[in-house]
Amino acid sequence: MVGLATFMIVSREDVPLYEADLGKGIEASSSAAQKRDDAAHLHQFVMHAAQDFVEERMWETNGMYLKLVDRFNDLYTYAWVTAGGCRFLLLHDARNEENVRSFFDEVHQLYLRVALNPFHTPRTPIENEVFDRRVRQAARRHFP
Repeated sequence: MVGLATFMIVSREDVPLYEADLGKGIEASSSAAQKRDDAAHLHQFVMHAAQDFVEERMWETNGMYLKLVDRFNDLYTYAWVTAGGCRFLLLHDARNEENVRSFFDEVHQLYLRVALNPFHTPRTPIENEVFDRRVRQAARRHFP
């Protein structure tokens, strides 16, 4: 499974629609909960800071896959922008462009199924269990 990865979908209005911690868990101990909480806050901070770089890169290319948009210590932030302006962000601890692109492509297909579902309200958080499960399966498949 993935060493460390956090995936987030952000709407064009900068509202988080989906977030998943796709990495391995920290072993159980008294300080593990504190470490996990601190890591989650750091990951959110890094991903939100990368939004500015995504905005800049969006205007430089016509492609959906924006590749590596930011680097913080040993964490890499990759981005994908949908035709509707939603942004997919992946914070990862390894550089593997081909696997990241394949992951984004697969998740984009899953996202389209949710977005085109008549029972899903646009620009609201995605709480679909099937979507969540399939995103996690895609992460396991693309980031062994």
